[in-house]
Amino acid sequence: MDFASKRLKLVEKLIKNGYLKTDSVISAMRKVPRELFLPLEVRDSAYVDTPLPIGHNQTISAPHMVAIMTESLKVESSNKILEIGSGSGYQAAVLAEIAQDGFVCTIERIKPLVEWAEMKLHECGFENTSVFESDGTLGLPGNAPYDRVIVTAAAPHVPKALVEQLAEGGLLLIPVGGQGYQELKRVTLKSGELSEENLGGCVFVPLIGKDGW
Repeated sequence: MDFASKRLKLVEKLIKNGYLKTDSVISAMRKVPRELFLPLEVRDSAYVDTPLPIGHNQTISAPHMVAIMTESLKVESSNKILEIGSGSGYQAAVLAEIAQDGFVCTIERIKPLVEWAEMKLHECGFENTSVFESDGTLGLPGNAPYDRVIVTAAAPHVPKALVEQLAEGGLLLIPVGGQGYQELKRVTLKSGELSEENLGGCVFVPLIGKDGW
């Protein structure tokens, strides 16, 4: 299968539909091979715009949702980023491609997915990433503060630790709501004050942990 041409075709569709707007995000999604982050049995569907199972009752987000999340995070090349919910590692790869002068720390609670994401990020040459097996609701205080925090699982509320680990001027992106439907929230820390925006509806797997479900 010609994955490269399918990838380019999907990216053009996402641009046309208004999901992709920023040059750095467009470039990253054109470059990162989503198929390599998928199990073999679903790899042929890599460039269908839909979530796909990656095992352990987890999914990889649909490409349009990856586009929405990445655009909303407003990543800059030098950012230090914390991702909660590594899954297969694809979202971390897109972020690492944009933040080439920065670093991506990504947390996953399911050990086989930690190992998978670590392997795939290494195979793709993303040396500016580290995968940690931990409770994502507690963040990763040892490497804080972070310019950007992205949560790719649904939380009942914004975990306190993640807000506390934001750098001044930082952004936190997180789906908040029930387990069947959430609102995507963007929290900004500016001059010590927090502000919150509602970016619309979404559906993610539950965020499991001490300050989650």
